[in-house]
Amino acid sequence: MATTSTVDAESRRERLLGILAADGIIRLEEAAESLGVSAMTVRRDLADLETEGRLRRVRGGAVPSLKPRSFLDRMSTGADAKRVIAEKVLALMPATGAVAFDASSTAGTVLTRMEGSGADLTVATNSYENFQSARRLGGMPLLIGGEAEERTDSFVGLLACQAAGSLHYSHFFTSAGAVDPERGTSEVTLAEAQVKLAFVAAADETVLLVDSSKLGQRALARALDWQRVSLMVTELDPADARLDPYRELVELA
Repeated sequence: MATTSTVDAESRRERLLGILAADGIIRLEEAAESLGVSAMTVRRDLADLETEGRLRRVRGGAVPSLKPRSFLDRMSTGADAKRVIAEKVLALMPATGAVAFDASSTAGTVLTRMEGSGADLTVATNSYENFQSARRLGGMPLLIGGEAEERTDSFVGLLACQAAGSLHYSHFFTSAGAVDPERGTSEVTLAEAQVKLAFVAAADETVLLVDSSKLGQRALARALDWQRVSLMVTELDPADARLDPYRELVELA
């Protein structure tokens, strides 16, 4: 009986991680109903997974751990939300000039869905994966180099900051590790935050791309104050109550 219980627990936890990968968030009550167990059982499973460093518990469920993760790992999380965000962003994309994208997987999703457009754009990014996507657009892709941050598959450091600030961009499209109504955005490393600030300083408008699992969260390094953000795009309907704390701070889409 003890062995069966252990196997069942392992199976539940793998399914919970599958939900997290697909949706970018685990909602306690929905997960309990899906698994056919009590909310208390799910809470215990989430606590064990948090101890293993595989997620982070928040009120009402859990979200991915706020730690450096590879591009591929991030790209596989919350794919549906990223696609919705990307569709909204495509309507904002200028036809000409220069734009910048950070090293986020959300920005990467936007680039992969820009097929048939971008031929007259200069696209700068500090992500090799996003640079490769930009190359397929037919415009002028620019890879912002610097120190290779192996944990996040991005380029950071002084050279990256200098290169990021060497052009004038009409738009900078960026995600964030976490978003808080009081503190603005924050990142899992200070180096990531610094490069984003360099992009922001060189851009006319900064468009923040974040799925709802990041709302109300704080990561290690403070990045953008709300005064620096022109528009926040999420997968939610702009009228969604979860966006209420941000309505007086930034335009929503």
